[in-house]
Formats: sequence, structure tokens, C-alpha cells
Amino acid sequence: MLKLVVLLTLGIYVPTVMCMSEEMEELAKQLHNDCVAQTGVDEAHITTVKDQKGFPDDEKFKCYLKCLMTEMAIVGDDGVVDVEAAVGVLPDEYKAKAEPVMRKCGVKPGANP
Repeated sequence: MLKLVVLLTLGIYVPTVMCMSEEMEELAKQLHNDCVAQTGVDEAHITTVKDQKGFPDDEKFKCYLKCLMTEMAIVGDDGVVDVEAAVGVLPDEYKAKAEPVMRKCGVKPGANP
């Protein structure tokens, strides 16, 4: 489930930046920069996932993703996924496959919220 959430988060975040107004693009960059600063994640891990070359098993990377999802109001401070919010921001090309999985698994807490 975490890998799906990661791919969806980056899948939402990265392409959206490319199609945003200048103001929204600046906000997205600020979100990225804030979460990098808060977590200390290595940018190489983010690039690895964006390029679909793997999924790093790195605690700081996972914290970065949680930061993004928390700031996007997809995950609450308690670590619980707001399934409706997550489904609401899904790009159309992901909905058919991702929505059923998110509805089934999105409410299950992780080992380290």
C-alpha cells in the first residue's frame, strides 16, 4: 500500500507541477522544499522514484512522503489516510486501478505513522 501511495503522491505532485500556473508551481516547489528541509531526505531518493527506478527503503524518504501527504491534507497528523481526499486528487488515468485499492487499504494504519 505504501508504494501505491508513494507513486500516486509523486504521480500527482510531479505532473501537476508541469501544468500549473506560475503561482501554483511556486507553491508546489515550496511544499517540496519545506518537506526536504523538515526531513533531510536525500534528493536522489526522490529522483529514483520519479524515474521509476525503484523504491528506496529509507526512513527519511518515507517521512518526506508523509510530509507531502500531510501538507496536501491526504494524511492527518495521526498518520491516517483521508481516503476521500486521496481519491479526490487522483488524476483520471490512475482512478480505475487506484481508487478500489485506496478504499480497501487506505484506512489501515502503518507500523510507523
